[in-house]
Amino acid sequence: MNWETQKLETVADFCLGKMLDQKKNRGEPLPYLANINVRWGEFELGDLREMRFEHHELERYGLKYGDIVMCEGGEPGRCAIWKDQYSTMMIQKALHRIRPHKCLRPEFLYYFFLYKGRTGYLSRLFTGSTIKHLPREKLALVEVPIPPRSTQDHIASVLSSYDDLIENNRRRIKLLEQAARLLYKEWFVHLRFPGHEHTKIIDDMPEGWELKKIVEVCETIGGGTPSTKVSEYWDGDITWVVPSDITNNNSLILLKSERKITEKGLRESSAKLVPSDTILMTSRASVGFFAMIDHEVCTNQGFINIVPHDTQSRMYLLFNLLSRINEIRGNAKGTTYPEISKGQFREMDIIIPAKRLVNEFGIIVYNIIRQVRCLMRSNMNLAKARDTLLPKLMNGEVAV
Repeated sequence: MNWETQKLETVADFCLGKMLDQKKNRGEPLPYLANINVRWGEFELGDLREMRFEHHELERYGLKYGDIVMCEGGEPGRCAIWKDQYSTMMIQKALHRIRPHKCLRPEFLYYFFLYKGRTGYLSRLFTGSTIKHLPREKLALVEVPIPPRSTQDHIASVLSSYDDLIENNRRRIKLLEQAARLLYKEWFVHLRFPGHEHTKIIDDMPEGWELKKIVEVCETIGGGTPSTKVSEYWDGDITWVVPSDITNNNSLILLKSERKITEKGLRESSAKLVPSDTILMTSRASVGFFAMIDHEVCTNQGFINIVPHDTQSRMYLLFNLLSRINEIRGNAKGTTYPEISKGQFREMDIIIPAKRLVNEFGIIVYNIIRQVRCLMRSNMNLAKARDTLLPKLMNGEVAV
């Protein structure tokens, strides 16, 4: 398809966000997006920080509906489109804000960059040997197709239908996981569990509950990394998880990892296979992130992998640890990066409720986990279908 093309600088306004400087910045504290808050096709808004912005900076650094936000560094080109019409959101210097002119539908330009970013087209524009950057002056010269508006509308509509379904599933996943957390809090923090009205409190605990050490209720297993110099260790069939697989996942349920190792890599390294539904906890640098996966996996050395002695206590143990993330991180030591050792972790106290309650909680919550897995698999299939269609639409291979 021979569509007209123009340089980005002629069809969109764009700028970098504001430099973070707590001493010099003045104005009203407002939430802002940093590089880590922008994923491929979505925003992670769970851990926002604030920076001061003056009134005259709101237009330049604030986001409007349809703005494309793109990473300048880290993983340059990673982008998402802002669709919130009501919340105030600013951007920090590590991000480009791209606002198309009227000749371009914002969603069409976003899908163009999603396509170019994921196919490596933008990588030729990157600078830096260790840390990659996508400078504004290079981004400005990217040739952008300008098909007829009806074509843009059709492409945006087709691809957005997939993303709308994915986003709806993400909201459902978030609500399901929140429901599980709230149930844990209701039963085991506020002590409003079934039958609490008739349960005696002895030594500040309901009758039948016990105080134990973590080492008494589970096995803790570390991980390892096969030598990257031995090609026979890599690209096999064994799922090998690293902390970024979990920190980038935005759910308690992990479906896959970025890399896999071979049987030989497993056998000749300190990596260890752990059973399906093992609780994977990051223990180094990014401490206290959790996930479960539904098949045997191994991890690198940045994990403590938790296998409960009583499998029916798995859900209680997971949500107990999730409620204690600050405590876990507070036990992490280290000068270069924080790390909690298996020894420190094993010696932490844990309250174990009556077995009947633990089992009942496990049944309810594991049903929630199953629903989350189904929704995540659905999203994986939707994303795969969208990504198969994306280049065909962008190259004019599919009739519109």
